[in-house]
Amino acid sequence: MAKQIWLNLPVKDVAKSKAFFSKIGFSFNEEHDTPKSTCMLVGEGKFVIMLFEEKMFEDISQNKLTDTKTSSEILISIDAESKEEVDTIAKKVQEAGGNVFAAPSLNQGWMYGCGFADLDGHRWNSLFMDFSKLS
Repeated sequence: MAKQIWLNLPVKDVAKSKAFFSKIGFSFNEEHDTPKSTCMLVGEGKFVIMLFEEKMFEDISQNKLTDTKTSSEILISIDAESKEEVDTIAKKVQEAGGNVFAAPSLNQGWMYGCGFADLDGHRWNSLFMDFSKLS
């Protein structure tokens, strides 16, 4: 069986994307960096998200890219430890040049989250889930 799963995303500018994600709190394994890709690490388990220059991504996937202005290819959810952390992430995204398309708010009475798009339009959400309020 597989030992790990990695997510691969196309980006227009690897350096700008790396700066954006650094500003919102993600880290990188720079020993795997190339001029056309970078290795982002997410969470305690250090989930790998590879950011590839768009042309390189197309070559690897052997498929055309989704136009993130008109459609979504994925929604990446990241866990938050508190409502305050969700608010902080939303603020950092705006300061780093991203787009918060769904302001932090309560959903279904037990989830507090926000939705944002990175510099390339990939959609993310940050969620704090209070399971004690789940009915």
